[in-house]
Formats: sequence, C-alpha cells, structure tokens
Amino acid sequence: MAQLRKRVPSRMTLSPRVAQNPPRIAPSGKPIKRKSNGPFGGLNLREARIRGVPERRSQAAEKRSSGWKGKEDQPRGVKIDRFRALKMQRALAPVSYGYRTSVKERISQIESFNDFALQPIVKDSIAPQALIGMEDIIPTPIQRLAIPALLGSDGRSRRSRKKTIIGPAKTNTTMEEFLLAAETGSGKTLAYLLPTIDAIKRAEAVDPDIAAHKIALEEEKQRQYALGLQSPPLSNQPHPTTGRPRAIILLPTSELVAQVGALTKSLSHTIKFRSALISSAYSGRVIRNRLFDPSGIDILISTPHLLASIAESDPNILGRVTHLVIDEADSLLDRSFTPLTAAIIDRATPSLHQLVLCSATIPRSLDSFLRKRFPDIRRLTTPNLHAIPRRVQLGVVDVEKDPYHGNKSLACADSIWTIGKAAEEHAVSHGEVHKDKNLDMKHIIVFVNEREKAVEVADYLKSKGINAEALSRDTPSQRQSEILTAFTSPASPIPKSTDNSPAVVVTPPEPEPSLATYVPLNRRSTPPPRRSLPNTRVLVMTDLGSRGIDTLAVRHVILYDVPHSTIDFIHRLGRTGRMGRRGRGIVLVGKGDRRDVVREVREGMFKGQALV
Repeated sequence: MAQLRKRVPSRMTLSPRVAQNPPRIAPSGKPIKRKSNGPFGGLNLREARIRGVPERRSQAAEKRSSGWKGKEDQPRGVKIDRFRALKMQRALAPVSYGYRTSVKERISQIESFNDFALQPIVKDSIAPQALIGMEDIIPTPIQRLAIPALLGSDGRSRRSRKKTIIGPAKTNTTMEEFLLAAETGSGKTLAYLLPTIDAIKRAEAVDPDIAAHKIALEEEKQRQYALGLQSPPLSNQPHPTTGRPRAIILLPTSELVAQVGALTKSLSHTIKFRSALISSAYSGRVIRNRLFDPSGIDILISTPHLLASIAESDPNILGRVTHLVIDEADSLLDRSFTPLTAAIIDRATPSLHQLVLCSATIPRSLDSFLRKRFPDIRRLTTPNLHAIPRRVQLGVVDVEKDPYHGNKSLACADSIWTIGKAAEEHAVSHGEVHKDKNLDMKHIIVFVNEREKAVEVADYLKSKGINAEALSRDTPSQRQSEILTAFTSPASPIPKSTDNSPAVVVTPPEPEPSLATYVPLNRRSTPPPRRSLPNTRVLVMTDLGSRGIDTLAVRHVILYDVPHSTIDFIHRLGRTGRMGRRGRGIVLVGKGDRRDVVREVREGMFKGQALV
C-alpha cells in the first residue's frame, strides 16, 4: 500500500505537455504532420534531407528495380507479380496447380475408349463416325475426365440436390450438375455427347411409353396384312417424344448448331436415335416439321433465343428433358444470354437428371454466377486450362519499324505472302505438289476487333492478290454458313455471293475513260493486282468465329488487333493447333497497342503457364 501511494502524483505536479500547443488535427481526424520548410525545418531530423539531392532508395526497392529473381533475394512480405499487365484486363478464375497435378495422375490410367462404361454400339460408332480419318484414336484429357463422371462410373461421391420429376413415374431423383472446362480443340463436344447418347439409349429401353407405342405399331401391321388388304395407317398415335425431346444442347450461334448437329447426325446412323437442329438459318416450316416429326425426337440442338421463344408458346417442349447441355457457357451465361438461358434451365428443372456446362475458359463472372446459382456443381477441369498449348508458337511483328511505318494492313499482307510463298517453295522442293491445287491450300484466319475493319482489311488483301473474305455479324446468315463451310473444308472454293448483301459486293469493271465520256475518280474500278497467291485462302473475321468452330485445316492465325482480354487471346489462338497439331500465331503490334500484354502472353506460352 505504501508503494501504491508513492505512485500517485501530487496535485501540484504539472503535466509534461503543459508548455506545448495541442496537436493540430485535420478534418479527416488524423494529426497534421509538421512541415520541414522554414529556417528551422532541418532541426531534430535523423536524415539530412538536403534540397536538390535525390533521396537514397531502400535496399528492397533497388532489388526490385534491378530485376532480381529467386526466393533467396526476395525480402519478406514482398510478392512477385509475374502478370501485372494481364491482371489489368478481364481476369480468369484461378485453378490451383495442386488440383492440376492430381488430375494428371487420375487420367493417366485411361488409354482407350474401351475403358469407358459405354454401350457396345456407342463404342463401335466412335471410330467410323465421329473420328473419321484419325490414326491414333485415343481419348483426350477432357474425355478421360468427363465421360466416366457423366456416366457415374468414376466411383467418386457426388454432391447433388434433390429434384422432383413431374412425369409418368413421379418419383424423386437427383439432378447432377457438372462443369466441363478444357482448352480449345480438346474434344469437349464428344466428351458430353457420348454419355448423353448412352443415357438416352438406356432410358429408351425401359420407357413404358415407347414400349406401348411399339406394341401399337406391331398391332397395326398385323391388322393391315391380316386379310391381305392394306388398311389406312393410324394417324392419331404419334411417337411419345414428338415435340418433347429427351436431351437439349444449347449453343450461341447457328454456325455451332450446324457443326454439332453434323456430328450428332453422323453418330445416329449407327446408334439409331433421332436428332434435330434448329436455328435462325432455317425457315419456320422446317423448324416446325423437325420439332413435331411423327417419328419423334431424342436430341434437340438449338440456340437459346429460338428455344426460349418456342417454349413461351409451347411449354411442353421442355417437359421430358432429362439432359441439358449448355455449350460455350462463358458466352451463354453472360449478361446478354443469362435471362434466356436461366429461363430454359428453370423450365426444364422438374424433369432434369443432368445439367452439363461446357466452356474453354472460366471467367470470374462465370465463377461467381456458378457459386451463387449452382453451389454444388462438380467442376471437371483439365491440367492445361487457361494455358495456350506449347505446340502453338507466337510471333510478334512491330508495325512501327521498317518497312511498314505504322501500316498494319501492309504488315498483314506481307505476313500472308511470306507464309504462302514459304509453303509453296517447301511443297516444290519436297515433291508434294498435288494435281488438285485445293489440297495444297493454306488456310489463314485474320482476327480484328471491329466489324467495319473486317471488310476494310479483306478489300485491301484482295487488292494485293490474296484470296480473302470478310465474315462478321453484318454478313447475312446464309452467306456466313457458305463461307465457313467452304473455308473449313480443304477441297472446296469459297462461292461468290449471289444476293444483294452489303458484306460482299461484286462490281463489274468500268469502261476506260475517254475524251467523250468522263468517269469520276471514285467510280473507277481498282486495277487488278499484278501478282496473286493462289495457294492461300484467308478469312478476316471478328470474334464471331473464335468460339467452338472446328478449324483443323488452319495452321496460321494473325491477330490484326491486339485482343482486349486474355480470354480473347485464348479463343483466337485456339483456332490453330487443334487436336494435337502444330500451329502458329502472329500478333501485329502498333503504336497504341498494349505491348506489355503481348510480352506477358508470349512469356507465359513459352513457360507453359496459365494466363491468370
């Protein structure tokens, strides 16, 4: 107690701050720092901050500016940011490298399609119908990962939500949710198509409605030939799946609908199921006849806009859907497509058994949407997701240097001429020249960011003797399908336009001006090019054809404009180097382009890193 009493100060003791002014406080609540200006500003300082003499930087700042590398030189608390410029763009959702390593170990055990639990008729149809002309018929990483999971034969526990089926059985079952994410050109279409067909054939064998329909058809045949007289066929008993498909595949464009529909049709020749594809490229009568075919429909391939409009007038079209596949999910679940796609999912949910989302990239917007809407979705991603394959090389052309002086169109034409001439010289030196020149044709895609630029670049390439066509949203639908079909097939020339579309204008040659008749300068035809490049076919397009289009014949891609994001980089460069083949990309870098982004993409491709 005596010690405590000694600690209590006396009432006459003054505070040590009694002679000091109260601290000045800013409006934000923080104390105002003392200014060093004035005759006595340099007093009571630990460092001599002399005016006009630069301050000495810290050791950590000097190491960072000198480009130090390695963990032994890394100061504590400082993280290395290898992709500074890419993070300023539209970011991708990260995938841990530990998960990528575990996936590699898991898929290494599967070596053939015979290792999958598919029906024999489905296995026998893969080589002659789906993979025609391929020598090594082995499943790709996404197929090794997705097919066992979709079939339920991978032996892993699933997290799924209970759904009530409204149908003949009216029983409770579970809806499985999957996300298939793999690099471009890795066979994602076959990865979800084979399990879907297998499930349809298994459900068809145990469906009581189909069994009753078959019995009714047999009785009709017996009644027709009972007395040797042919009676009129039954007209009031359509197939149970007429207008009510079992599986639906949604795609963003009519070009993808035609591509996936062709693969589905080829498989139906041997597996024996009914499929139909509808899009804006077909008339209303064709769409109605395909949907309400009396023989029924098993798989419907459509776009969200068309299917949503049909479901508004006829909700029963989604009443028997058990498998729903949303291909190119990063596009169909963005701001423009989400209301339509979500409405289709909600209408099909009561009878849905399996929901499959498929994409080549997982943007952060899609990642957040899936966490809110489908928190229990099972993600199946390949080890090389968000990484451009090493078999694709990327070159950079500086347009500002000689001999282009900022002319991107000239640099593009010169790059195409270099590719075409090198291919022609290689074919002649090795004796690989074919009688049919279409077999030696080199296919090159040029990507631009604006639709108006596509037509401008195509016209410039034509003036330089290059066979070029423009493809954008301004091109009519019929013309789009003709150009894509001719460009993707190696032995068919691109047909000339026969309509009055503004995309491709063919003008007859004007007569030579004379003294009697004067032709204005803007109406005179451009002189024909002095030389031509017959062995090269070029397609100038926007991002219309950068997603999902199968371009096996394309070995070179030229990026006329630097893409706005890493997602566009992945999709545009993914048009080459597909299915294990080699490819090359060329980026034209001008004055206002992001050189730091191009440099980081190139370094990431060289190291095999994911562009996150």
